[in-house]
Amino acid sequence: MPRAIVAYVRFVDRLNYRVGRFAMYLLFVLMGILLYSSVTNILRQNAIWTLEMAQFTMVAYYMLGGPYSLQLDSNVRMDLLYHRWSDRTRAWVDAFSVFALIFYLVILLYGAVDSTTYSLTYSERSPTAWRPYIAPIKIVMVVGIFLMLLQSISFFFRDVARLRGEEI
Repeated sequence: MPRAIVAYVRFVDRLNYRVGRFAMYLLFVLMGILLYSSVTNILRQNAIWTLEMAQFTMVAYYMLGGPYSLQLDSNVRMDLLYHRWSDRTRAWVDAFSVFALIFYLVILLYGAVDSTTYSLTYSERSPTAWRPYIAPIKIVMVVGIFLMLLQSISFFFRDVARLRGEEI
């Protein structure tokens, strides 16, 4: 494989590894928010921001952790026939099916960028009592989708290399 492709795959893998490891710690942030919410509810001092902040943290957790879980191959796969195939057949199927994922992610990214632009232009806020701005979490979603797209392209390059008898 050309050096540029190998460098791309290694860069994307390192980037998604670091972002994914960071995203793992968001689970502790989420637990802290929910613990704070529980304590304030017991003390009858309801914090109006906790539910929505927990939702935002959860969105960041799975959007930023998605490319990492894809990288670790911990995603769910319909494995009726896949495990019986040879590595070469798997590489062919993966190289072909990754195009469906890339197509989906490009459309998703287009919609996410459009929605984020709207949020930034009109200072969109949540319709709840807390009324936080929505743009920051939409930006996180755009970043997560973009990282997933980069990881999918990286997988395509790996499959092509495997078909050529090489490993990246």
